[in-house]
Amino acid sequence: MATLNESEAKALLQKVLSYSKADECQVTLSGGRAGNLRFARNAVSTSGAADTLSIGVLSSFGKKSGTTSLNEFDDASLEKVVRRSEELARVAPENPEHVKLLGPQTYLAPRAYFDSTAGITPDFRAAAAAASINPCKAKGLTAAGFQQDYSGFTSVANSAGLFGYQKSSSADFSVTIRTADGKGSGYGVCDFNDVSKMDTGSVSELAIQKALRSHETKAIEPGKYTVILEPAASVDLIGHMISAMDARQTDEGRSFLSKPGGGSRLGEKLMDEQVTITSDPLNAEIPGDAWAGDGRPRKPVDWIKNGVVTNLAYERFWAEKNGIAGGGAPRMGSRAPSVGAFEGASGFIMAGGGASLDELVKSVKRGVLVTRMWYIRPVDPQTLLFTGLTRDGTFYVENGEIKYAIKNFRFNESPVIMLNNVEALGRPQRANGCLVPPMVLRDFTFSSLSDAV
Repeated sequence: MATLNESEAKALLQKVLSYSKADECQVTLSGGRAGNLRFARNAVSTSGAADTLSIGVLSSFGKKSGTTSLNEFDDASLEKVVRRSEELARVAPENPEHVKLLGPQTYLAPRAYFDSTAGITPDFRAAAAAASINPCKAKGLTAAGFQQDYSGFTSVANSAGLFGYQKSSSADFSVTIRTADGKGSGYGVCDFNDVSKMDTGSVSELAIQKALRSHETKAIEPGKYTVILEPAASVDLIGHMISAMDARQTDEGRSFLSKPGGGSRLGEKLMDEQVTITSDPLNAEIPGDAWAGDGRPRKPVDWIKNGVVTNLAYERFWAEKNGIAGGGAPRMGSRAPSVGAFEGASGFIMAGGGASLDELVKSVKRGVLVTRMWYIRPVDPQTLLFTGLTRDGTFYVENGEIKYAIKNFRFNESPVIMLNNVEALGRPQRANGCLVPPMVLRDFTFSSLSDAV
């Protein structure tokens, strides 16, 4: 029963709505199968799978709302969960930012579900882990990694006539590989909706080479360097920037897009003209969710076009308060499905060029190649300054060649400044539910050395 088809989901949602006595009621149903396998020190440590099905009910009387959830589906339990949400709504304080539920909507139909992923078995997970572990054993290296997969659905209906249904699947894999003495480290990661595209052996081989090359490191002085950032190194920094492109934060003066004294930088060129960032639920490489958390349809959105900020994200209350037609662009969804509940993979898409990572390295006279950034934390939200560490393979590049591994750095950098210093962009690759190119950036700030491996 974990994955219901559209007609089954609609019938169950309508049954729950029929119990409602509230002014408004919205019901969300989600379910699916999730599996995972974890390995460390070249051996599987844990594995598991779970089928889940749950229902959530939101009831409102005027501006007072209550929510409940349940994973039992007999009629008495379904009516009880509705009654409980109504009880909570009656004693809740009024929400001054309450908005009425949306009526019927037209949703796009992303192709985010693949039978290949839904059909993953424990044997498949074991073989995928073995493709990583076995070559490490052969080279005297130690692997630790995690793989997880999910396939399922989400559906929503409300008393105003809205209904939506979508299926999704995902699979992701990450591995850290260390030399026997712990001095060398490499990292590999990949994620797909269609698991047939996943090759854990190839991902692990790249991590193996990084671990072997980083066995002996040299220290170079902190400072400003030209950097070559792999997609895994830049995706989180850029993601933090996109998440901060919020209309309310901007209007209230709490955003990097706020102008001193009021107003926003919407329409201003803040980054290099090579920078274009969009989102599109129908993108074949990162298919997304059909609707936002508040029920609004997902549609293609330009966030930054040739360096110019072209859109801000709106919650429904703020859009209505400011008279924004169509409710404005909703915030992008989660970049990866959580175990047991579909959340979509509405990540950002950053345009790039046609060059490979190797070709970008060859174009750099002197610089630093960064595999991954870690422990990223905000320093100044209004300038979007972040700090963090490089790790799992940081290398010095000279005259287009990787010369040697170097000690890791702490960095202090803003993605806005970073994307204003673009030298070259490579071919976009999927990373953490987003499409991101490897990139060459000038004047990236490394503030100190780090003992991270």
